Formats: sequence, structure tokens, C-alpha cells
Amino acid sequence: MSFFKKMLASVGIGSAKADTQLDTEQIAAGEEVSGVVIITGGQLEQHIDSLYLYIKTLYQKEENDRKVTREAVIQRVPVSRALTILADEVKEIPFVFTLPANMPVTLRKAPVWIETGLDIPMAIDPKDRDYIEVLPHRYAGTVLEALDRLGFRLREVTNDYAPHFGGELPFVQEFEFVPASGPFRGMLDELEVLFFIGGRELELFLQVDRRARGLRGLFSEALNLDESFVRISLPENELAQGADSVAGKLEALIRKFV
Repeated sequence: MSFFKKMLASVGIGSAKADTQLDTEQIAAGEEVSGVVIITGGQLEQHIDSLYLYIKTLYQKEENDRKVTREAVIQRVPVSRALTILADEVKEIPFVFTLPANMPVTLRKAPVWIETGLDIPMAIDPKDRDYIEVLPHRYAGTVLEALDRLGFRLREVTNDYAPHFGGELPFVQEFEFVPASGPFRGMLDELEVLFFIGGRELELFLQVDRRARGLRGLFSEALNLDESFVRISLPENELAQGADSVAGKLEALIRKFV
């Protein structure tokens, strides 16, 4: 084994590589992800301290009066302990893990990817990136269907920096709706929703933005007094009653603020 080859491997040239192959690229939050990591040896034998998967996304943060994009690690999944890969050897390591229930969904500008890394001593950490489509958790899916039946159209989904509100994550995912039809058309400017799943219930934070009406309404809107915040918990047994039942509860709640 030449010194030159060792030096090349230390900077990632001719070193081992990892390729993650998922059984499916469309997964709902709270469900299992399965697949296999294929490790292909390079030009020389290498020791790998660990093999891991990082689940990552992007979020927006305001710094120095401008918005910047930052990367966040949602979940770190160990796949294998230390192993040795021979030159040109191919190893397949299967894995199964569960996505967090509060996983951000991949709607609009909220990408999610799985990054595979090999921890190789004295070498650049080679990584493989695989984008996935994350569907809403079944609890959130019921609420989204209920809002659709009330005539709300999803306008935007953003991951916004909120370290004191996002739990273990530095951001929250905000869903912004507009009343395109139904009972609240012409009564609201927008409805913003945050989803938090804990145990067997779904907690919603709603921001109801009323449409300005007359001089008093315009005055309130100018002072940001036209927004109301409300928090509601929906247990699993209520969500199990279906979207129509949940739509009725949400309609009654929102009407209190319009």
C-alpha cells in the first residue's frame, strides 16, 4: 500500500463510498423508513468508525435584518458500529427506523433529505444525499382535510426559526391558508396553523387574521390588533371521527373570532 494512495484516500479520492437505497421515497411522519446502505470499498482497505444517517431540512432565520437559510438536523440514526471495508469490497447494511411524528412535511419550500455518512479516521467524511417526500402525520392529515372542506386553500408552508417554540428543533413549520370558498370567505384574510403531536393527541395553534371592515377595522389592522391566537387539543378519539367532525369543531372555534 503506497504512501501516495494513503494520502489520496485521506482527502476522499479513491476511498470508500456509501449509497443509501430506500424502499420508498414517500413516507408519512411517524411511519417507518427502511432500506439498505451499500458501502463500496475504495483503492485500499479502510476502517470505518461508524455509519449513520442524518435526516435534514432547511429553515429561515432573520439575521442582521435579512432572512438567511440554515440547515437543521431533525434526526440522527446510527446504522452500524465500527467495521472494516476491503479494497473494492461491497457490503450491504439494512436499516429500519421511524420518522418523528412532528417531522416537517415536504410542501412548497420545505425539502427533507437523508444524508449518509461514513466516519473514516483521518479522511474527509464522504456523504450521500437522498431527498424524500414526507407526507403529513395521519392526525395532521385529518385536520388538513377538514380545513379543505371549510374552503381553506393552502398558500404557503415555511420552516421558521423559533427555538423556544419548536421543542427539540430550532424551527416550527407554519401552514398559511386563505379562505378561497366556504363560510369564511370574505371574513378572514388568512389562517395560520402550527401542528404539534404528542402521544395520542394533536395540539393546534391557530392565528386568525380577520379582514378589516370599516374605519375601526382598518385602525385595528394597522396596529396588528386584527389577529387572534387560539390553541386547541384534539385527542385521537375525536380525530378518528373523521374530517367532517373535525371541520365542525374548527368552524365553531374560528367563528368566535370573526
